[in-house]
Amino acid sequence: MEFFSRLFGPALTNLSAAEVNEKLKNGKRPLVVDVREPEEYREGHIAGAKLIPLGELGKRLKELPTAREIICVCQTGSRSSSATRKLVAAGYTASNLKGGILAWERARFPLKKGNAA
Repeated sequence: MEFFSRLFGPALTNLSAAEVNEKLKNGKRPLVVDVREPEEYREGHIAGAKLIPLGELGKRLKELPTAREIICVCQTGSRSSSATRKLVAAGYTASNLKGGILAWERARFPLKKGNAA
């Protein structure tokens, strides 16, 4: 097992849309980081999500809090998986929204349209 974690990095925490929704409603609210492109974000995102496209994440790490849980989101869960790995490797507590915004929509959770407020 240690071999695989050295090869692929630490195990990734994947959360369902229901788990993320519950975390957003209770207690210490995690920061949702949307790693899609601006046009995708404008089409619909989780309210309060911070937009940092995956290609910019490495140079924008200082914008993220180190003492707060981060949940990474993209369209399907693929890009956010990469983002989560980068954040965990950099020492952040981060999880991936499994299935991305598509899973969030399938669960009938609300999306906000337009730019960040």
